[in-house]
Amino acid sequence: MSRPISHSRFHAARQRLESFEPKPGFHAYFYEFLLFGFKQAWACLFGGLLLFLLLATHFFYPDNAPLHRYDFLTLAAIAIQMALLALRLETLREAAVILMFHVVGTVMELFKTAAGSWVYPEDSLLHIGAVPLFSGFMYAAVGSYIARVWRIFDFRFSNYPPHYLTWLLAAAVYVNFFAHHWVIDIRYGLFAAAALLFWRTRVYFKNWREHRWMPLILGHFLVAIFIWFAENIATFANAWNYPGQEDGWEMVGFAKLGSWYLLMLISFVLVALVQPVQEPD
Repeated sequence: MSRPISHSRFHAARQRLESFEPKPGFHAYFYEFLLFGFKQAWACLFGGLLLFLLLATHFFYPDNAPLHRYDFLTLAAIAIQMALLALRLETLREAAVILMFHVVGTVMELFKTAAGSWVYPEDSLLHIGAVPLFSGFMYAAVGSYIARVWRIFDFRFSNYPPHYLTWLLAAAVYVNFFAHHWVIDIRYGLFAAAALLFWRTRVYFKNWREHRWMPLILGHFLVAIFIWFAENIATFANAWNYPGQEDGWEMVGFAKLGSWYLLMLISFVLVALVQPVQEPD
């Protein structure tokens, strides 16, 4: 028996959309396509609002404002989170995931900025070390998306590996993000381990009337591509700079896809701690 969950306001709206009866044939397929896009956009609500704020403040935030832009982004992210909860557009479980990712992401940010992997070029008062507090919300947006899409599409899994193995893999990925600065980078071994662990796993997602499926590895990769696109938008908005971007924006290299894929593994395993891993009916 699955654990009971609290529903957001979107639950009733989703039920109404799923009960709609379009004409059969092309109209039905097109409606399902639109419904898929709408659900995905809803799952991206927190991250989408954050990206919008990054771009809007990059273009329009006044240089002489009494509040630093980074501090405004931190306060705005907190306000968004509180509003989502107050309006029941997000569940308490999803908020717990966001908090968990904020902590995990901030710890990694502290290390990576100290190691020179990237920098935050603007001033702020709300920061820890060289890391403005809004940065943790960018990791939280990834966790928020996974938790929300898991619930909205009623994820089910076949041939899901033992949980302890997924935890070991996630721990190894997280340690490698730090350790590769001193010892050999084992990311290729981690890619191979992930492939061995999940190669038989299918994720079943219910967009409309029935569950469809795809290989879970493919799902992870597609989300990693999505995050890479968002990262390019964020760096364009001067949220942070990689080496080589100090004098002008350049597209983030495709090599970063590997890093985001590994982050996806950590994110997925963490969300699995608070979302039920159910088999197909």
